[in-house]
Amino acid sequence: MIRPEPILPRNFLQAALLRLLGNDPGYGYELRNQLTTLGVAKGDFGQLYRTLRAMEKSGLVLSCWENSESGPSRRTYHVTDKGRAQLAAWVDGMMIGVRVMERFLTLTADPGRAASA
Repeated sequence: MIRPEPILPRNFLQAALLRLLGNDPGYGYELRNQLTTLGVAKGDFGQLYRTLRAMEKSGLVLSCWENSESGPSRRTYHVTDKGRAQLAAWVDGMMIGVRVMERFLTLTADPGRAASA
């Protein structure tokens, strides 16, 4: 039996981007490279920009063009207060999810414990 590729939780890319942008504003290429530190593989560059545009449309981030001394202007993204609140809600949900998954995995790894739990 071939196992499917693991899938990150829905909206995880948005949560990861908000986390990265919470420290400092950033631009697409830089964000793409930083995503690996949060466990997100470098994937479709177009998906990253589509996600950032959707996040801007929903008010989670703002962007502005900034001139670069070493190259062309680039769009820099900043987290909004709404984005910070959304990230906090996602983190709370993830923490609950982690506890539920730990329980599930414990019971799955040792089915005998299910009867005593």
